[in-house]
Amino acid sequence: MFLNFLDALRAAGIPAGPKEHLVLLEALDGEVIDRSAEEFYYLARATYVKDEGLLDRFDQVFAQVFRGVITPADPGNADIPADWLEAIAERYLSAEERAKLQSLGSWDEIMDTLRQRLAEQQGRHQGGSKWIGTGGTSPFGNGGYNPEGVRIGGESKEGRAIKVWDRREFRNLDTTRELGTRNIKVALRRLRRFAREGAADELDIDGTIAGTARQGWLDVQMRPERRNAVKLLLFLDVGGSMDPFVTLCEELFSAATAEFKNLEFFYFHNCPYEGVWKDNRRRFAERTPTWDVLHKYGHDYKLVFVGDASMSPYEISHPHGSVEHLNDESGTVWLQRLTTTYPAAAWLNPLPREQWNYTASVGMIRSLMADRMYPLTLAGLDAAMRELGRKR
Repeated sequence: MFLNFLDALRAAGIPAGPKEHLVLLEALDGEVIDRSAEEFYYLARATYVKDEGLLDRFDQVFAQVFRGVITPADPGNADIPADWLEAIAERYLSAEERAKLQSLGSWDEIMDTLRQRLAEQQGRHQGGSKWIGTGGTSPFGNGGYNPEGVRIGGESKEGRAIKVWDRREFRNLDTTRELGTRNIKVALRRLRRFAREGAADELDIDGTIAGTARQGWLDVQMRPERRNAVKLLLFLDVGGSMDPFVTLCEELFSAATAEFKNLEFFYFHNCPYEGVWKDNRRRFAERTPTWDVLHKYGHDYKLVFVGDASMSPYEISHPHGSVEHLNDESGTVWLQRLTTTYPAAAWLNPLPREQWNYTASVGMIRSLMADRMYPLTLAGLDAAMRELGRKR
């Protein structure tokens, strides 16, 4: 079993070898941990993983190798999680019943009503239509249904929350992921402009031959390496509705890092606001002000957004409309600042083009991008690269 685990880790690109394997066996033989699945997981992770960027990959391998092997000692007496029992009690609404439900109205009305509920509510509620709780048709809480509301805790099910009061964890995209196809790289290569810059550290064969023939002795000529001089700013939407597209975005990210030496990337959620980040594990603690991005990187950078643009319209149009925090300025303001500073800009959307009309926010983002939104397909990438390569 352990040798299969080692093979699976190495197949996943985690640099685990016999040394780490023997250390793990020695620790188990020395009984440095209790005999529990949780402690074995942490011991194996500490032994094999030397890079935080590989933690998510380790978790996937661990779950695959030990699925069905690590089980409760007595499944018959295992406790049923409380959230499973609560899910059974969630109210089922037919399509006709859902159609009868009405939104509270505008953004201000929803937020004013929430403040009132917070001031008045005394205890927990479930299955109702007014108070903050679970299930039911209240616009506040989780596990139920309402055309528009504020999700407090729980997980997204209907995708209709205009704001989320919950601390969600997003994972970084894997920069080492190999592409399933080379066609994405080929499409990105349309955005190339080669130049020889930097130190002269490459042998110039033609120059050396010509110099030697002219001088009569060996005249070695050096030149700077020929590089793609295009500068790219990549803004990646992560979490929430983007989770189904992680693999596709990792392939794009991997291709971009291979093709563009002058690449800077940042993460955002749904819509860019006053802060972006480099590490999703520390996105609340280490943010980069968007103003700093605008001032640091010149107008000659090409700007590419990657996201499904699926969100509450309030996140784009209203201050304080962000699903996760109280933004002083709307997403519209920040998108306009970014596209004004970087005129060569495009938005890549992983949603199929035929689904763009289903969500109002997609149309709003598309309008703000001056219709420079392209599907994240090979044809869409090709069109986006042509747009970015136009002279301005």
